[in-house]
Amino acid sequence: MGSQELKFVPIQSNRSTLSPMIHGQKVVVVLPAYNAERTLERTYREIPLDLVDDVLLTDDASADRTVDVARRLGIETIVHERNRGYGGNQKTCYRAALERGADIVVMLHADYQYTPALIPAMVHLLASGEFDVVLGSRILGGQAIRGGMPVYKYVSNRVLTLLQNLLMGAKLSEYHTGYRAFTRRVLETLPLDRNSDDFVFDAEMLSQILYAGFRIGEVTCPAKYFPEASSINFSRSVRYGVGCLTTALKFRLSRMGIGRFATFDFRQP
Repeated sequence: MGSQELKFVPIQSNRSTLSPMIHGQKVVVVLPAYNAERTLERTYREIPLDLVDDVLLTDDASADRTVDVARRLGIETIVHERNRGYGGNQKTCYRAALERGADIVVMLHADYQYTPALIPAMVHLLASGEFDVVLGSRILGGQAIRGGMPVYKYVSNRVLTLLQNLLMGAKLSEYHTGYRAFTRRVLETLPLDRNSDDFVFDAEMLSQILYAGFRIGEVTCPAKYFPEASSINFSRSVRYGVGCLTTALKFRLSRMGIGRFATFDFRQP
């Protein structure tokens, strides 16, 4: 993953100097954030700091006081001087986590949509060596709509997931969760800088994980839906859906040897 000019905000951490380390593995939670002033503290307060070694936030040129809240909470923060998009934000998060020696990286949205209470389960599944990636699935358990997911989001999620599973030969319950955990090996293997800086980054990354043959586990994850939680408008949702299907089709063509795409070329440039 290539280097980029970033602004680091010096913050005195409130964390203890004692490292919890799970099975000798350093756990880092990354928070890609954009205008998360009203939800960041709730998210951070529920992170199990007795299990997590470091918390790192990347602010994607927020227009609100996200960085000020992070400073008050003592969260180590990287600030993008210009907005780089959801995918661009994640690239910075993962690069920084690896530079800090992370063995396990948990990506948690700062908008409080996903509960931090699942971090222990996700981390232990990775630390056990049974999985390389763990996803927090809103679909497992069958409570997505009852939990507040809009019906149109649920339907589009299910249709996209069905088509992606068919094209990529997988059996995941959903591809569109924003709650994910990875081992260091996964993040070092995938050519993430070749992926989009927009929302389709998630689909591209997951397709690369499947292409590389990494083992994926899923845990049931309730999600919250409220005005402060981030979402994308209809036109961007359509572009995202098209991007997901295009990525899945490229996966299939690459597997069949018909096409060659940089997304699935894991050789060093």
